[in-house]
Amino acid sequence: MSAFTIASFNVKNLIGPDQEYYRFQSYTPEEYAWKAAWLADQVLTLDADVVGFQEIFEESALRDVIAMADAEGAEANAQNVPDASKRYRRKAIFRRLAYTGYGDAALAFAPNVNDGAPGQRRPGVAILARHGFAEPPEIIQELEAPLTIPFSALGGAEDGGGFTLKRLSRPILKARVRAGAHVVTVFNCHLKSKLGEYPRPEGADFAPEADLTRYDPVGRAAGALRAALRRMAEAWVLRREIVTELGKGRPVIALGDFNDGEHAVSSEIISGEVPFKNYAWMLRHDAEHGGDRYSEAENEAITEAIEAVRLHSAEHLFVQKSARDMVFTTAFGGVYESIDQIYLSRHFLPRSAHSIGQMDYFSVLNDHLTDGAHPEAPYNKLASDHGQIMAHLTLGD
Repeated sequence: MSAFTIASFNVKNLIGPDQEYYRFQSYTPEEYAWKAAWLADQVLTLDADVVGFQEIFEESALRDVIAMADAEGAEANAQNVPDASKRYRRKAIFRRLAYTGYGDAALAFAPNVNDGAPGQRRPGVAILARHGFAEPPEIIQELEAPLTIPFSALGGAEDGGGFTLKRLSRPILKARVRAGAHVVTVFNCHLKSKLGEYPRPEGADFAPEADLTRYDPVGRAAGALRAALRRMAEAWVLRREIVTELGKGRPVIALGDFNDGEHAVSSEIISGEVPFKNYAWMLRHDAEHGGDRYSEAENEAITEAIEAVRLHSAEHLFVQKSARDMVFTTAFGGVYESIDQIYLSRHFLPRSAHSIGQMDYFSVLNDHLTDGAHPEAPYNKLASDHGQIMAHLTLGD
């Protein structure tokens, strides 16, 4: 048996100093130093075998953070972990205190093809793997063929319309990582946010909906609709990749900033359907009379087909095992929710015939989060506005 940990970490706009990433937004050298030190401390605390990072503008800045974490970890080990001369060095507590580090780790960075000039930058994602990659990582963002989603015609209309997606707002990074005696396919994503999407008319300096002095509630609602359509389409692209990997019999972990909760449609697209209790109760798709139901054998086959490609929320599995009521990774406007997720294929369910291990614990680092709605808890713009989540797994040999 071997322990394996995997984490998701939205760092919130990691870029070097004196660089305008969004309009009028940049870090002074002092602000960058504080941010990098804070991020390094979080990486050190996680000390995960695999970390999926989101909102990375520069690979070099992320490497600086990792190197800083390793330096701090080595110093902490020298102070806290007894050397071979101490007879009590084998105490279990010292295994928990020791920092493993990333001296031999592999880092894959996926830049964003939508990245632009200063003030119009777009972040990418990265995966840090302590034990390296079994295959070269892949970046999924530009679609080989546009994804066209036709809508059903209603009321006899000849054309129900449709939606076309040619590229993702941010890349999906796929990596085959080494996990003990196994190789696991990890997908790291950052789906489109709920921030409204407003097309700018040709020749205009900004979209009309952006002018809050002429507030347009219907136009802004349409912006939220566009964002939701894009997010769900991106979720489907990820789902297609997940199903392909599962079809090869490979264990899968999908993680990242989903920008939606576990029960949102986009998240359910990624995780897949939950099987119905008993399909033998259900009217067949090709029924010829009211009692034409699926057979017991078909019920079992349908259930297995759905379970084989279904993912399971690590947070939900943890809540089932514990007495904890709530986990949250964001806080704003009085709403505390989890939009950062780690999803596991059935290979990590202990009672599955396909199991290679199980999740023992799920942790979240969210003490730094403050709700910007409360004046007594001002938001710190340099720390991440997301909690960091980590699944603790035990894998078989």
